[in-house]
Amino acid sequence: MEGTIFSLIPAIIMLVLVLLTRKVLLSLGIGIVVGALFIHNFNMLDSFKEIWNVFYGIFVSDGSLNMGEIQLIGFLLLLGIMTAFLQASGGSKAFGDWMTSKIKTRRGAHLMAPIFGIVIFIDDYFNALAVGQIARPITDRYNTSRAKLAYFIDSTSAPVTVISPVSSWGAYLIGVVGALVTMIDLQPLEAFVKMIPYNFYALAAILLVFIVAFFNINIGPMKKHEARAVETGEVIPKDKTVPGDLSNSFEPSKNGRVYHLVIPIIVLLLTTVGLMLITGANASGDVVTLLSIFENTNVNFSLFYGGVAAVIVALILYVAQNNHHVKTSLVLVEGIKAMLPAIYILLLAWMIGSIISTLQTGEYLAQVVENANISSAILPVIFFVISGFMALATGTSWGTFGIMLPIAANVMSIADPSLIIPSLAAVLAGAVFGDHVSPISDTTVLSSTGAGANHIDHVLTQLPYAIIVAIASAIGYLLVGLTNSLLLGLVVTFLLVILTAFVVHNYNKKQS
Repeated sequence: MEGTIFSLIPAIIMLVLVLLTRKVLLSLGIGIVVGALFIHNFNMLDSFKEIWNVFYGIFVSDGSLNMGEIQLIGFLLLLGIMTAFLQASGGSKAFGDWMTSKIKTRRGAHLMAPIFGIVIFIDDYFNALAVGQIARPITDRYNTSRAKLAYFIDSTSAPVTVISPVSSWGAYLIGVVGALVTMIDLQPLEAFVKMIPYNFYALAAILLVFIVAFFNINIGPMKKHEARAVETGEVIPKDKTVPGDLSNSFEPSKNGRVYHLVIPIIVLLLTTVGLMLITGANASGDVVTLLSIFENTNVNFSLFYGGVAAVIVALILYVAQNNHHVKTSLVLVEGIKAMLPAIYILLLAWMIGSIISTLQTGEYLAQVVENANISSAILPVIFFVISGFMALATGTSWGTFGIMLPIAANVMSIADPSLIIPSLAAVLAGAVFGDHVSPISDTTVLSSTGAGANHIDHVLTQLPYAIIVAIASAIGYLLVGLTNSLLLGLVVTFLLVILTAFVVHNYNKKQS
């Protein structure tokens, strides 16, 4: 069933179950089992061997440890421990009190999160987890739902990194695109820069985030979460499992100071960025440039040891308090326990991603596009839609880039070379959209983890915003294909997003 229409079934079953049951672990587990059965033609023994091999393969392959995955899991555990120390020391509470004196309105708290999301542009993982730690104390203080914070984080992290040349995403994409644009006499960086204004989804998603933050626009399920947070002060539902939430584990120390939060986070930021620069430079060979550094940097290694340094500093600051009221061992245990739900989801997401890769779901969708006899004018929007569905089904934007970018370049070089850059940008945009709405995307998991939000709540509350931007972007790409006008496509995309946002906003005001 590999590489056929049947390869779509496990992904579709998993997505439907997530929406119907809202039980992500159950849905992922069923998707994995069904996918394994499809791979081995319903042979039970071979299917369960496949499931074990996929799980084992997360940690070990070709006889050696997969240090990248292990380090990312380790970083999540370290993040939980650091969060526990920030909570127990009273640093989070003190930071929230201090920021309340500086940021006087709920609107200001909302705007702070996406601003930090743009400033921390070097990597989406780092962005999602760091912004969550910085913004959560102040958004909690102003009764902002964690679902809204997760939306702010997720809808700035990937959109910012995908349009930034100086980022882990940008460096990777410049390398991929470089081999595809020789036919139109462009240098790799020049091609990437030309693609930025055509990345309608990323640009419009960032625009919508700031509109939502400024005007407090709540669409669909987000209305319920925000209403509960404002009326009761509950930023997360009482009946939901939330990674990183320690509000009921222990009371914060009354001796907490702002530096109990600020210093560990600064250590995390500086150590992680420093190690990214060092590992990237060491792996760049003889010619070291800023782009080569970010192309070759070891993000997971840097995150892990940045987390180690931050936890050590947080531990020292906690122990140095004269009367720390919670045992250090309890803080460690509670911090680890708080991160286990996120790790379970991430492990199962990796497993179903591997199963779907073996089924060649992405290759099947790509082949459909390549074989279709379609007018070149509508190919950019087709590439956007197919890339979006591929990233949604597989949970990986980078995998979508790797499959769809060469296909888009090859098809357009024959159909209409003038649309190569818009088509490549449409692939990037579609992949980010699919990544945003996929419950098995690692960036979606990490955004909900960084915000301390329930994972499925984040997926469902972000979905309407992502769909608004995606529909507007699809219309923009259609106009680009028909007119070859960047300005028309971009302006129409932005206007549609703005108009829709304000129509919803006015409707909500009338209903309230």
